[in-house]
Amino acid sequence: MLKKITVIGLLFVFFFSVVGCKNDVLPKPSSYLRLDYPEADYITYKGNCPFEFDMNSKAIVKEDKDCGYSITYPKMKATIYLTYKPVSNNMNKLLRDAQKLTYEHVIKADDILEQPYINPDKKVYGMFYQVDGNAATNSQFYATDSIKHFVTGSVYFYAKPNFDSIMPAASYIKNDMQRLMETLKWK
Repeated sequence: MLKKITVIGLLFVFFFSVVGCKNDVLPKPSSYLRLDYPEADYITYKGNCPFEFDMNSKAIVKEDKDCGYSITYPKMKATIYLTYKPVSNNMNKLLRDAQKLTYEHVIKADDILEQPYINPDKKVYGMFYQVDGNAATNSQFYATDSIKHFVTGSVYFYAKPNFDSIMPAASYIKNDMQRLMETLKWK
């Protein structure tokens, strides 16, 4: 009798171990493509405006009216917009407008990081803003010599702002924008 109970118990354990070892089918979690971008190669761009800067050689620059530039990244569906304003007793207004443009994104932004930039040798002073979250723009800056020149820059993607999905491209272009700001020279 003990032998019979042992055999039945072993068969019972064997049966449930074979039947119970199925892998549950679970749906795959949502994910995004991994995007790797080539290492940036910078060139100096000298246009007809009173400033020059380094830019990514893979980007396409278009000079707009009034010394504005559109620097397009076709593969990333993004554009950096640069605007130029001459300083003429309007520095406070220019600074206020540049800061207002950044802080209009505070509704959708998770955080806005300010990074001051000071280069007394080149007479370039400004602020770089990194906007985290689902804002329309992820990076902005302004730069000035405080006497004659004032430049602002911002990046926009041609896609619905979803920070998780555009983060690799936003990070890549943020580095290009910082390089642009740090290499800005007045003519």
